[in-house]
Amino acid sequence: MVMQRRRMVTAAAAAGFVCGVTVLTGCAGNGAAADGLGADSGDSVRRAADALIRAGSSKVSTSMEMASGGTRVVITGAGGFDYGKGRGELRVTLPKDAAGAEEHHPVTELLTPGSLYMKDRGAGVPADKWVRVDTTQLSDGNLVTGGATDPLAAAELLRGAQKVELVGDEMLHGVKVRHFRGVTDIARAARGASPAARQPLAAAAKGFSVTQVPFEVYLDAQGRPRKVSQRFTFSGAAGAAGAAGAAGAAKPSAPSDVTVTSTTLFDAFGTPVTVVLPKPADIYNGKIVTAPPK
Repeated sequence: MVMQRRRMVTAAAAAGFVCGVTVLTGCAGNGAAADGLGADSGDSVRRAADALIRAGSSKVSTSMEMASGGTRVVITGAGGFDYGKGRGELRVTLPKDAAGAEEHHPVTELLTPGSLYMKDRGAGVPADKWVRVDTTQLSDGNLVTGGATDPLAAAELLRGAQKVELVGDEMLHGVKVRHFRGVTDIARAARGASPAARQPLAAAAKGFSVTQVPFEVYLDAQGRPRKVSQRFTFSGAAGAAGAAGAAGAAKPSAPSDVTVTSTTLFDAFGTPVTVVLPKPADIYNGKIVTAPPK
């Protein structure tokens, strides 16, 4: 019974990542700012995506913590992103399997406007093949599906920031930053987003049952985000149940909220980032098989 519950929670916690595969198989302020940040906290936060695009590129690291039933699972990633082209590459490390034993192979992800490519993901997919997901068709707009929020999308989501307050000045990894918190609205962010992010965010605005997203963001003297943390909530068991079933684990028997906290760190701005997309022949178009229950 204990093992079954552990497997259920782990699978439900990994819902965001699993759905990136199951889509293919049919599964369902107020303080004054300074140092170039502007006079209004809300304006500074809402312009964070513009500052990121002006920066050109950076290294990024990600962490996605999923909590359900008092248990948490963390998925981490690292890579780089070109904000001008809207392209990036991450190497995502998954949590242990449902039994708490074997480690999954790290997953290579290529993020581009409208598409997510994943390699080393999904049973039955040849090792040299990629899986492609149309992010404009995902109900979450790839805010959680890939196990990491697209770094540019995380900043674009701040365009819908409301109730912004300045927490204070801090030091983050040796850089002086201003810490803000507030709530952002996905639909509002979609309306003000850049063309590359507009469709996925619009999809998320329709797909999420809770579209108000609490956030914390740390901006440097140039207004660039150095750290963004956003908390997404899936209300009810539908999304978690679908993901659990796809992962080959027991489905939740009663409705419960699944909370996903996505954190992105930005560093080394200006670092060259080259993303080479797979050729059509390297993209797997077959059925993705999931492991049977253990």
